[in-house]
Amino acid sequence: MWFFAILVVLALGGVALVASGRGEPLAPAYVDRPDPGLPADGPLGAEHLRKVRFGMVLRGYRMSEVDALLERLASQLELADDTNPAG
Repeated sequence: MWFFAILVVLALGGVALVASGRGEPLAPAYVDRPDPGLPADGPLGAEHLRKVRFGMVLRGYRMSEVDALLERLASQLELADDTNPAG
């Protein structure tokens, strides 16, 4: 009985060592999100919008990426409306 108890404690200790990084190191993390392909600044054109791709998550797109693009487009449209009033 004591033999099995010691064996279980040793097994749990080995698992704890591996989980804490004392064993084989984990593979380096990599970015698996697609590059949306948008320029960092400047106006966006229709070709940019046709090529844009958002990273998928469990329940759909990343809301922060979509919200950022929509805010940028809204600002750009507001600026265009202010400089070229239709009237």
